[in-house]
Amino acid sequence: MAWIESYEKMHRIFGRFERTTLARFAAAQTPGAGGRVNAFVVDREEKTMRSSLARALVATSAIVGIAAGGLASASVAAAQPVTKPAVSSQRVAPLAVNNLGLNTARAKNWQSCLNAWGFNAGTEDGQLGTNSWKAAQRMLNAWGYNAGTEDGIVGTNTIRALQKFLNAVGENAGTADGIAGPQTKAAFWNYNATGC
Repeated sequence: MAWIESYEKMHRIFGRFERTTLARFAAAQTPGAGGRVNAFVVDREEKTMRSSLARALVATSAIVGIAAGGLASASVAAAQPVTKPAVSSQRVAPLAVNNLGLNTARAKNWQSCLNAWGFNAGTEDGQLGTNSWKAAQRMLNAWGYNAGTEDGIVGTNTIRALQKFLNAVGENAGTADGIAGPQTKAAFWNYNATGC
């Protein structure tokens, strides 16, 4: 008999919700529009009542399902509110390592060249991180390719300077547009096939 009590409770909640909604609906009508509704107000109380109604319906369905034949027929679940991911307004950090299409062996060759040329790329570990790219920017700036600020970030200026360098040494990186596309990566890959 518990399901009868739940049904009655649900009916009371639904009746309260319906009366409240109709009262607000009538209050939100504005005259002069040919009897049409121009606005409808839904507030927090109604949302709470809707949530209560949903829970009561789920509970009633589950109880009726149990009474009618077991838990298998009572697999009704209430809809959960959708949560949105938090959005950060902070600046996105640059990649810690950007090998620009090189594998570890070829990245070591690039670091070896930078160190041999006196630009101190740090440990030759095959991971082109901030120190390696600062060294590359120093080299590109020193040799007149204008990589911009020596900050270790592989941005448009650094890519454009690298493209100019690769084109100058005969590797055909394509137009110096600052975009590390397939042609630029292929030229960088070919250049670092061996050490300098």
